[in-house]
Amino acid sequence: MGGIYKIAFCGLGSIGRRHLRNTVRYLQEHDCDYRIDAIRSGAGTALDESLAQHICTQYSYDDEIPQDYDIIFISNPTAMHEESIIRYQNCTRSMFIEKPVVDNVNCDFSGLREGLICYVACPLRYTKTLQYVKEHIDCSAAYSVRAVCSTYLPDWRPGEDYRKTYSAHKAMGGGVAVDLIHEWDYLVWLFGRPDRVESIRQKISELETDSEDIAVYIGASKDRIYELHLDYFGREEKRNLEIYLPSETVTADLGKGRIHFGRADEDITLSEDRDAYQGREISHFFDIINGVCGNDNDIGEAMRTLALTQGMALEESEITE
Repeated sequence: MGGIYKIAFCGLGSIGRRHLRNTVRYLQEHDCDYRIDAIRSGAGTALDESLAQHICTQYSYDDEIPQDYDIIFISNPTAMHEESIIRYQNCTRSMFIEKPVVDNVNCDFSGLREGLICYVACPLRYTKTLQYVKEHIDCSAAYSVRAVCSTYLPDWRPGEDYRKTYSAHKAMGGGVAVDLIHEWDYLVWLFGRPDRVESIRQKISELETDSEDIAVYIGASKDRIYELHLDYFGREEKRNLEIYLPSETVTADLGKGRIHFGRADEDITLSEDRDAYQGREISHFFDIINGVCGNDNDIGEAMRTLALTQGMALEESEITE
């Protein structure tokens, strides 16, 4: 694309700010001209100067915004995604939508403008750890896979009261099943989609939330079994993937950036910081909107992954997009 990139951020909470930083870094590294605006509710905290300097105009949700953006980032609370996507679809040629795409599998996107590029975030795919699994391990041979993401919600956002975050409230799109949709996303990306899924999802701990804090799944396809454990209350942080192959058992520790080959008793370390892999995703998104590659996580694909978080294995024909 030539000329100037015109970009807006709808929502600039912690994840929106990270996307803003990484987007500015990408644009500057590629010597791109750009203009960035913000669409904000007014309820969030003020931007620090290092980010505010990149914002040209700030709009409220009630304002009419320009209709000539190249990109709008949808990074406001999940419960507002459907309304924002539909409302701003005619204002931009592409959207980067923070995961999960929405919080309700019954959302109807059949009226979206033809030609609008909608990419839904799936950043764990871009970690060195999972990139190594994708490139060097024959995932099609796996008999069984087991994934765990166990973390303590009050530690997620230092300096914020977890009880006031969207994660703690079902009505705001919170709950461990959709909050940690990353796991289902990368399981499908690596091993394909299960044909059937059973789940248990509930609020079980003493955390002060009204959203579910544990979700456990077992799924199956013709070729393999899937197991998945997600929780908000684990006091020892774990984000692991175990792959059971005919001749080896491989464990990918996403938190430590380490691959362990059990039978061979060998380790590979691939550590990196969060901005590194999320920056690679931003670069991939620009490749999508500039026609360098196809869109590998559009709204339809993201909705089918969302269905898995609800214990449903939907076929493509069952998703309204």
